[in-house]
Amino acid sequence: MAAVGYARVSTREQNLDGQTDALEAAGCEKVFIEHASGVLAKRPALEDALEYLRSGDTLVVTKLDRLGRSVRNLKEVADGLERRGVGLKALSQGIDTTTPGGRLFFHMLAAIAEFEHDLIVERTKDGLAAARARGRTGGGRIKMSPTKARQARAMYDQKTYTVQQIAETFGVSRGTIYRHLGDDARA
Repeated sequence: MAAVGYARVSTREQNLDGQTDALEAAGCEKVFIEHASGVLAKRPALEDALEYLRSGDTLVVTKLDRLGRSVRNLKEVADGLERRGVGLKALSQGIDTTTPGGRLFFHMLAAIAEFEHDLIVERTKDGLAAARARGRTGGGRIKMSPTKARQARAMYDQKTYTVQQIAETFGVSRGTIYRHLGDDARA
């Protein structure tokens, strides 16, 4: 019945002291530390922590967002812990899945977050459909007309202008010029 901590920061410049102090104060015997973005699929320290945990142990984090990449991912991790008989505590949210009330609170938060995500997706789809009905399409605006693209090609073929100078002439990036010139320009 061990309390095992997991602390994560997104960059090397961020400081873990606040998280590790809170985890040690919560009685964590071992703390796994990660320097990785939460959106990354591979988080070795989290994988090590999950492997280390045994039935009856509790995984402790300072906040739920330290643990999951998304609500769906967080729910998968929590469900996996529950199946193995491992509890989950999030100190700042007061969540403790080792108690019936804590499990209820966690599942309510997860359901609300998932509902909110679904609403955002639905509103986005509705907005895109309304825009399409008005003849608008997604994506960025066209930066160079066919005439400007031909002029850029002519300047490039003269071999007297650099791609940077051509880009500055048309007020676009070098990448835009390269896209309009095609693969032969990058050689």
